[in-house]
Amino acid sequence: MQLKHIKTLLTPQDGAAKVTCMAWAPNNSKFAVCTVDRVVLLYDEHGERRDKFSTKPLDPKYGKQSYVVSDMVFSPDSIKIAIGQSDNIIYVYRIGEEWYVTSTRFMFADQSKCNIRVANTQTNKSSTIYTTESCVVSLTANVSGKGILSGHADGTVVRYFFDDQGSGESQGKLLTHPCPPYALAWGANSIMAAGCDKKVVAYSREGQVLQNFDYSRDRSEREFTVAVTSPSGQSVVFGSFDRLRVFNWAPRRSMWDEAKPKEISNLYTITSLAWKRDGSRLCAGTLCGGVELFDCCLRRAIYKNKFEMTYVGLSQVIIRNLSSGTRVVLKSYYGYEVEEVKIMGKDRYLVAHTSDTLLLGDLLTSKLSEVPWPGSGGNEKFFFENESVCMIFNAGELSLVEYSNNEILGSVRTEFMNPHLISVRLNERKQRGVEDNKKLAYLIDLKTIAIVDLTAGYNLGTISHDSKIDWLELNETGRKLLFRDKKLRLNLYDIESRVKTTLLTFCSYVQWVPGSDVVVSQNRGNLCIWYSIDSPESITMFPIRGDIVDLMRADGKTEVIVTEGVNMVGYSLDEGLIEFGTATDDGDYDRATAFLETLEMSPETEAMWKTLSKLALEARQLHIAERSLNFTFCIFIFEPHMAMLDKNFKLAEMHYMEQNAIDEAIEMYQELHRWDDCIAVAEAKSHPELNSLRENYYQWLTETGQDERAGEVKESQGDFQGAVNLYLRAGLPAKAARLTISRPEICNSTETVSRIATSLIKGEFYERAGDLYEKVRNNQRAVECYCKGGAFRKAVELARVAFPAEVVNLEEAWGDYLVQQKQMDAAINHFIEAGCSLKAIEAAIAARQWKKAVHILELQEDASAEKYYVKIAQHYASVQDYEVAQQLFVKGGHIKDAVDMFTTAGRWEEAHKLAVQCMTKEEVGDLYISRAQELEEDGKLKEAERLFSTLDRPDLTVAMYKKNRMFDDVIRVVGKHHPDLLTETHLHLAKELEAESRFSEAEHHLMEAEEWKAAVHMYRVHDMWEDAYRVAKSHGGAAAQKQVAFLWAKSLGGEAAVKLLNKFGLLDYAIEAAANNEFDFAFDLARLSYKEKIPEIHLKHAIYLEDEGRFPEAEVEFIKAGKPKEAVFMYVHNKDWADAQRVAESYDPDSVSEVLVSQARFCFEEKDFLKAEAFLLRAQRPELTVKFYKDADMWSDAFRICKEYLPSKLSVLQEDYERETSKKGGRGVDGLLEQAKEWEESGEYSHAVDCYLKVKDESNLTLMEKCWMKAAELSIKFLSGNRATEVVQAVGPRLAQLRKFNAAAELYLNIDLIKEAIDTFIDGEEWNKAKRVAKELEPRYENYVDQKYKEHLKNQGRVESLVSVDVMAALDLYAEKGQWEKCLETASKQNFKILHKYVALYATHLIKEEEAVKALQLYMQHGAPPNPQNFNIYKRLFLDLINLSNTAGPESYRMWADLRNFLLENLISSYCSNAAFTHKSICCSNAAFTDALSSVYLHFQMSVAAKVSVSLLRYTELIRADKAFYEAGLACKAVGWENMAFIFFNHFVDLCDALDDGRAPDHSDFLDTDIPFEVPLPTKLCATDAQLEQIRDWVLMVSVENRLEQVLPRDERDTYEASLVAANTGLRSLPCVLTGYPVLRNKIEFPVAGKAANKEDWNKFLMATKTTHSPECQDVLKFLNNWCGGLPATGFSFH
Repeated sequence: MQLKHIKTLLTPQDGAAKVTCMAWAPNNSKFAVCTVDRVVLLYDEHGERRDKFSTKPLDPKYGKQSYVVSDMVFSPDSIKIAIGQSDNIIYVYRIGEEWYVTSTRFMFADQSKCNIRVANTQTNKSSTIYTTESCVVSLTANVSGKGILSGHADGTVVRYFFDDQGSGESQGKLLTHPCPPYALAWGANSIMAAGCDKKVVAYSREGQVLQNFDYSRDRSEREFTVAVTSPSGQSVVFGSFDRLRVFNWAPRRSMWDEAKPKEISNLYTITSLAWKRDGSRLCAGTLCGGVELFDCCLRRAIYKNKFEMTYVGLSQVIIRNLSSGTRVVLKSYYGYEVEEVKIMGKDRYLVAHTSDTLLLGDLLTSKLSEVPWPGSGGNEKFFFENESVCMIFNAGELSLVEYSNNEILGSVRTEFMNPHLISVRLNERKQRGVEDNKKLAYLIDLKTIAIVDLTAGYNLGTISHDSKIDWLELNETGRKLLFRDKKLRLNLYDIESRVKTTLLTFCSYVQWVPGSDVVVSQNRGNLCIWYSIDSPESITMFPIRGDIVDLMRADGKTEVIVTEGVNMVGYSLDEGLIEFGTATDDGDYDRATAFLETLEMSPETEAMWKTLSKLALEARQLHIAERSLNFTFCIFIFEPHMAMLDKNFKLAEMHYMEQNAIDEAIEMYQELHRWDDCIAVAEAKSHPELNSLRENYYQWLTETGQDERAGEVKESQGDFQGAVNLYLRAGLPAKAARLTISRPEICNSTETVSRIATSLIKGEFYERAGDLYEKVRNNQRAVECYCKGGAFRKAVELARVAFPAEVVNLEEAWGDYLVQQKQMDAAINHFIEAGCSLKAIEAAIAARQWKKAVHILELQEDASAEKYYVKIAQHYASVQDYEVAQQLFVKGGHIKDAVDMFTTAGRWEEAHKLAVQCMTKEEVGDLYISRAQELEEDGKLKEAERLFSTLDRPDLTVAMYKKNRMFDDVIRVVGKHHPDLLTETHLHLAKELEAESRFSEAEHHLMEAEEWKAAVHMYRVHDMWEDAYRVAKSHGGAAAQKQVAFLWAKSLGGEAAVKLLNKFGLLDYAIEAAANNEFDFAFDLARLSYKEKIPEIHLKHAIYLEDEGRFPEAEVEFIKAGKPKEAVFMYVHNKDWADAQRVAESYDPDSVSEVLVSQARFCFEEKDFLKAEAFLLRAQRPELTVKFYKDADMWSDAFRICKEYLPSKLSVLQEDYERETSKKGGRGVDGLLEQAKEWEESGEYSHAVDCYLKVKDESNLTLMEKCWMKAAELSIKFLSGNRATEVVQAVGPRLAQLRKFNAAAELYLNIDLIKEAIDTFIDGEEWNKAKRVAKELEPRYENYVDQKYKEHLKNQGRVESLVSVDVMAALDLYAEKGQWEKCLETASKQNFKILHKYVALYATHLIKEEEAVKALQLYMQHGAPPNPQNFNIYKRLFLDLINLSNTAGPESYRMWADLRNFLLENLISSYCSNAAFTHKSICCSNAAFTDALSSVYLHFQMSVAAKVSVSLLRYTELIRADKAFYEAGLACKAVGWENMAFIFFNHFVDLCDALDDGRAPDHSDFLDTDIPFEVPLPTKLCATDAQLEQIRDWVLMVSVENRLEQVLPRDERDTYEASLVAANTGLRSLPCVLTGYPVLRNKIEFPVAGKAANKEDWNKFLMATKTTHSPECQDVLKFLNNWCGGLPATGFSFH
């Protein structure tokens, strides 16, 4: 989009007077501007001011300064303008044709600035459509005007649709912009926003960021204030200070491109923008009150020197007629790019293509259409003969497009493109009861016409004709069709009745009269006119002497123009018949009335009025009937006449009969020639004139030629022969034949039969003639007549009886007849019956019965039938059933056709596969290449590419696209097939584009090739420095950017260069860069801006001249730069000693010595040592002399000079000499020893030590040890302490590596390194020596040695030795290794505390290994100390033992006894805080061993055991619940307590089920007991599956028998007998120490308080103990004695 300034509409003022808003009218004819003074200026489309008016405040009392105009907009019809004001009111002003202005207003009740409201122009009211939390700063609409965007101060952008047009886009908050979006635009494909942050951001339709244009670094840019979208939505303009920025949408890349901004100095801030609706103009209003008009276009073109085409957008073109000045805006409403515009059809119609649509328009009426039209290669043909519709032919298809309709009206298949063979009628004449009438008639083939209703989309009829048709046309109502064939026969087809009538023969001209249904034609020398086409027999003929050339109807007159020789003669038609007849036929009685009113009164006119009155009465249009009757002066008063007017003659007859006016009724019927009704009335009333009426009726029939009706009268009277004669005279032989066949007496008359048959044949009533001949037994003639009449069914049936041999021929003839009648489907079977297979195939093909045709064809063995394979295959190819088509082509031997089919369909792989079978590789290649070239010529490049790809010829594809300048496709193909050549291709294309001055495209390819330098060079060559700088900045980085800016400045030179460099801030860089080789430019820059840099430039110039070998000039520059020393160095470098000496002496005396040194160095290089020595001494640099001699390996001379001039450096020189000698390694180990001895002898012990330390000979370890010891001895004896320490610390580790630990330790001891000596003894495992040294010399290391010794023993695993050193460590090691017996044995030898520490560790280990019994035995063996930290061990041990399975027998007694004693002895006295646990544990253990004991002995003890098991349920928090209930149930069952056994077993089963399904078991049976409800569920069952099933079976059996009550037994407390707590009182009873049951009465008390037993149970236990002498029972009594503090008075002896 390019902006070009046209003119200034409003001159800006000196101060701030901003234009608040502007608006263009939708019809482009008006433009409004509102100034700061609240005055609206009106301009016409050319920018000329036409009027102005002032706005007004809401209330005049506030004055005109109380408000500002916020915005304004024109109405869709462009005659009103709405103005919104800050005082919450909208005024609507009407602008008349003479620019006269009137106003109305809308009130806003809401004062909030955060609401978006809509005003209703019908009610003058407004309503809120949505509310936000921040005030509105901008508002814009989309391209269609059906949606709005509002921008708010917090950066929020909200979208709202009045109609989303099916886009499915969301409403509400869309996005949040970083700053308030004062400039907001809604394009066709994107949303753009900008504000005070100097950034323009493009968002997608759903609010995601697409692009970001950042101008915050541009110092000249300021905040964006306003934005506007082009009418097409494909361009957006943003306004800021002195600048308009233009952004264009690139559809192919789906992104915005920034065009070159329009910069206008002194324009100041742009406050308002308005874009003309046709896209051709843009207006900008400024802060100073100016309004500037800009022209907007992408490009312009002149078409045929008649039309100017202005492309104002990719999808919008303005076409202007240069002669008339009229304009039409052609726009793609889908946003597609308009590719080409053509003006056709006598410069009236326009045609334009986009990628997916076709645009059509009528320039005269400005009606435009855009219809979907996928790419067709430009092969369409357009016909504009019909003014309301465009006919488009493409690939055998006719498409109709109605102007101003954006949908294709209809499409049909036809091969006939002549407009005379197509007729379209679209609402051309108003008809009664018909609103939308659109019809099409066209040729399917040359003999078949199809008629289509375009509105409903169905076929109205198909007309098959026996001759080729050369002309057809529908009438204006689409109810009649005229067509003419090649034999010049004119036919009429009535679409409603589907009746075809031949109107005329030898018809040379025919035409419908415009605006009517009158037909004019020519038959040789006659002019033929049908005024009433519904009566084809009513024809009016005039003789003429020439040929009709035209038909004209205008000014109420219709003339037929005839050429008679050289003259043109006009024959006038009866306009009354034309106009009046057409109006009445259409039911348009208003039109008929208007026409009759223009005629003078005459008999013909009066007749027309009468006719109109009757028709109006029938249609119930009484106002027209009244007007008609007034004209005819016939006001009907009587009812019979009114009934007659309604054509209700029976009603009129009834009225006559009521008035006994029989004669009037008869007369009425006679006048109407309704003789049947007349005679019926006479017969009914026995009228005396009845016979006379009958005779008159017969006479009237004969006189009027109604022989048919006369014959019917004769037939009714029984005169059959007379009736036959009358039928024959009337030309109705069929009726005569019918009567003859039904009357045998007539059939016997040969003459009558012959006459009837002849008439029938003459009238072509062959079938009736056949029936007649068959009746009279003339079968031969009957068959012939049947065949001629097409009644082949009757012919075949008769032949089967009379002539069986002729049946086959008749079947074939029948088939031929059906084919002629286009009844192909029916003909197929008859041909098959006749054995005519080829004809059957042809009929099947013609009937489009393709599968049947294939079936018949496959049964043929005749080679001549193969030709049909191609036809059928072509059909399947046309319907895209390519597999079947391929098979048929192959069977027919037409493989090449199959290849062409696949090629045309774009299925190149299948085509190639077939082609290879029947063609050589070269032929396939030639075929495909030629086909691809054809496609290329047709513009079908993609299809051509696929062909080339099939041949694997990407080079041809590349050449094709390159030839068509489609470089993107070139790149795509190369990238796909030759990626290695992609860069080279980009470069090649870039060169071509550069040669064509298409620099931006060339740049794109260079960027793709990553050759940004080439792009910069291209722009440089063409003096496009801004683009060069842009590319360098974007792709080359800071260095390249600077370099381009430098070259740009250099091209400018002078002050312009300085300004440019200052603008970029690169002046310093430019001077530095120019000082490399552009010295003149550098001097210019420095002189103009930076004089301090001049010496530096001189210096660089001098260096440059030096490099160039221009030494005298370089010397001058060095001196100008104030660097004479550099000139000296230059000459020195070039060995120009004289000039170096000269410059040094003249300008830098300090450099003289350096010159001498350099000269000396040169002499040394030349081996001229004496000269060199002299020069150095002259320069007073003896140290350099020594160095040079050293470097030359002239050590003697070096020592000589050193002794003479530098005696203090002699030792250093000696060291250097030694170092050099050792580096060379000339003497090896022996040399080192020799040198060491020499140093030693000379007293240089430090050097000697170094030499000894350097000795390394892996093959002679003794020698190394000796040398290292020698070094250590010397260092200890003769060197300083620090030095000696360093040497020993170096030698010690070396000796240790040689495992000479004693020697190394002794060395450490010699210099008092006690710690190192001890470590060395330890490394050598000399533990005694280490201890002795530590003890004697450094006692603080004794523990260190002992610790190391322990670690050593521990690492070696020598536990026995470790015991004597560290018992605890040894015990830990035993425990770690699992040697628990040795561990406990060793610990037992220590104190009690250590022993039980490891007992606890062992017990913990056993518990983890699930060996709780062993852990109990361990504690029984060693005792269980009352340590608090051991309590958890004891608790876990108890829980593991109490829940062991299979421990209820007597064999487990010892375990329970041990556990009992363990708990009693170790817990009672120690853990008062855990008394509850202690009590429960003792009770449980006591009960358990009592249970085990009682299960073995006497029966009476069983009840005691059962009680113990029942009381254990009280402790199921500790004991496994399943085990407790299982054992309690067993015990109760054993003693016969089945009620309790059932309850306990039932609960056991519930526990088992809870284990499976996770549900808590039911505790309802144990309410009011001390059995706990919440107990942990077991992880596995204590009983086996068999035991569980046994319990289930018993519980089920008891439940079924219902013999037990499921209630626990209760005692005297009304409480469960085993519960310690009374349910009613809550009192707790003491438990029996034997059974655990509550002790209520008859109790035995023990000395310890709280200990008691039930007397009965106690006596049973004592009796059992006495009678059995069981040691276990005695053990129990002993335990009770200990636990309860003694036994009751009735004691027991344990002896």
